[in-house]
Amino acid sequence: MANNPQTAVQRRDLLQRLFPAGAPSLWCPSLTHYNQDGGIDRARIAAHLLHLAPHVKGFLIPGSTSDGWELHDDEFWELLELALEQAQKLELHLLVGVLKTEAGAALETVAKVLAHIKARTNERDAEKALLKARVCGFAICAPHGKAVSQEDMERGLTPILELGLPIALYQLPQMTQNEIGPELVGSLAERFPNFILFKDSSGSDRVVMSGRNLGGVFTMRGAEGDYMRWLTHAGGPYPGFLLSTANCFAAELDQMINLAKAGNLDAACKLSDRITGVINDAFVIAQPVSAGNIYTNANKAIDHFLAHGPNSAEVMTPRLHARVPLPSEVIRKTGEVLVRYGLMPREGYLGR
Repeated sequence: MANNPQTAVQRRDLLQRLFPAGAPSLWCPSLTHYNQDGGIDRARIAAHLLHLAPHVKGFLIPGSTSDGWELHDDEFWELLELALEQAQKLELHLLVGVLKTEAGAALETVAKVLAHIKARTNERDAEKALLKARVCGFAICAPHGKAVSQEDMERGLTPILELGLPIALYQLPQMTQNEIGPELVGSLAERFPNFILFKDSSGSDRVVMSGRNLGGVFTMRGAEGDYMRWLTHAGGPYPGFLLSTANCFAAELDQMINLAKAGNLDAACKLSDRITGVINDAFVIAQPVSAGNIYTNANKAIDHFLAHGPNSAEVMTPRLHARVPLPSEVIRKTGEVLVRYGLMPREGYLGR
């Protein structure tokens, strides 16, 4: 049990320095857009972030929905630099995703990113450099593999936490093929005040459902659907969400959370049900696409309409990291879903 009061106080103070207005309730692993040559489309990504910024103040870049597991090193650094630029311009909180299958590679990458941020901000002190760059931490996953034990995870994660940098643990069994258990999460929370965020995309939610005291670690749910069941303001265990669907329904999710905070749970639940319906149908439509992952593909199909408006089916379909376009049939069917649930935009944000 994370019952070390000194650690909890240190974590609270660090969170306050990183988030003076409080940690955002809604976070997004933003999409990575590509041009027709397969390169990163900087202008398109900037437009997308500008569209989301009024409703989402915390971003995980790159996350799984950003193709974080597929990006080549040069793509990672190009996307990171763009994210750093936009975090300053739009006053966002940036959580840098270090999605590596091996703990040693993650440790090395965190160190390289920190050195880059120090040079970029001309700050030698790590915390001052991160604050100046609007970077609130680094997201890391458990080492990859079904056979990885909890002891192996602890050995892999501990050296990264020992850096003293703000760290988010990212529970993603869909990629790591394992889960960080509640006992280990609790132990790390007790030992490391710089363990500040925990994102769980497992869908099993074993850590928060265990009832363990995490000493003030800010928890965020990443699994999609049935959102109001999980939100603290509606009696659930999570104070925040980090959702792929925030790429497409930032305004609606923000409104849902604000309705819940205001005590209007009925309206919040109705909005939650509409978003859940759309995304469930969109995931089914995107399921047959062999390239990429279902979360990225479904969200890219929806975002295509948000960007270009109701006539998006006539616009060239978005590219995936594999340098292939989303099938036009996926776009067409996704448009029908948006119309059915009354969530088709009147105009695209690229035309505003």
